[in-house]
Amino acid sequence: MDQALNKIMKTSSDPTPMALQGVRVLELGSLIAGPYASALLAQFGAEVIKIEPAGSGDPLRKWRKLHEGTSLWWYVQSRNKKSVVLDLKSEEGRDVVRKLVAECDIVIENFRPGTLENWGLGWEALSKINPKLIMVRISGYGQTGPRRDMPGFAAIAESMGGLRYVTGFPDRPPVRSGVSIGDTLASLYGVIGALMAMHHLKVNNGSGQFIDVALYEAVFAVMESLVPEYSGLGFVRERSGASLPGISPSNTYHCADGKHVVIAGNGDALFRRLMQSIGRPDLADDPALAQNDGRVLRNAELDEVISAWTQQNTIDDVVRILEQAEVPVGKIYTAEDICDDPHYAARGMLEEHVTPSGLKMKIPGIVPKLSATPGRTRWLGPALGAHTEEVLASLKEDRA
Repeated sequence: MDQALNKIMKTSSDPTPMALQGVRVLELGSLIAGPYASALLAQFGAEVIKIEPAGSGDPLRKWRKLHEGTSLWWYVQSRNKKSVVLDLKSEEGRDVVRKLVAECDIVIENFRPGTLENWGLGWEALSKINPKLIMVRISGYGQTGPRRDMPGFAAIAESMGGLRYVTGFPDRPPVRSGVSIGDTLASLYGVIGALMAMHHLKVNNGSGQFIDVALYEAVFAVMESLVPEYSGLGFVRERSGASLPGISPSNTYHCADGKHVVIAGNGDALFRRLMQSIGRPDLADDPALAQNDGRVLRNAELDEVISAWTQQNTIDDVVRILEQAEVPVGKIYTAEDICDDPHYAARGMLEEHVTPSGLKMKIPGIVPKLSATPGRTRWLGPALGAHTEEVLASLKEDRA
């Protein structure tokens, strides 16, 4: 294993400084978008203090598959965080938040707009306590606009942002992607905004600021040429199933053993190698197919040719032949495939951990991979309120 990868795969006990060491983050929120944003910061060394209500805590603790009452998702998303129980509806709880804000670099929240203001914890109030504060505010529709007060989940954001309409097959209703991608995208934009704001503080001697992230806008921002094509040409992109519209050939194909394979031969040189590999040198040398615009006009024909070939071969043979030809090809992985894959293992993307209840499991490794200051898992998602005493005691010590 090379030296760079060795660094990437350091264990949680490694004394190597982490990229965000010394950064303190206060998380006010629940479920996915806000907590995932702070999770990314925690993975790279930030001290993340997660505020949870007494009793059940973050609802994510009970989402998806549970083991002895706790969500396995919780253990992953809340790794490296400190859980503090506070009642934000009480003045005592809000007073603790204010004291924490004075000592934090970043606050991340995903309440409905106006909620924190009603508690006296909005941006105006908190920025007076800490003028250098960076506040990431994630909501369904943003802090302004006619829909700001409406509740918004990722499913609605993916619909409004344009993603759902183009996802699925043309003869069927739109479908979801299988994960709450709208939440994840919003989290990523929130982290990017926070890091840019930190850079502004450091390099430009700037002041603190808040980052307004709307779930639907995070989805809309990755919709490629959707709006230019409509506004400039009147073209409305429709659902195209497994193919990549306007880029040819790129699709999912049936194999002889009933499995499916994804083939992307849409680069000019890739297309020639693909056609030669499947025994169609005539198409490889056809000048009308030399570039993408020509191939798009004959996409149905090319899909039929490729499909006829894959249906005569098992998926292993298809992958072997096309990999030898250096054509992008791949199986469609299940969770089992991922856990058994040697490349995932070699890259440190499958970490093995044991939950407090004794369950052995693998969790996703950390992305991205920094060569000098890699992220790492220091502990799994904590028990509710596990760090309340520690954090409150630190506030008392600071006042002493």
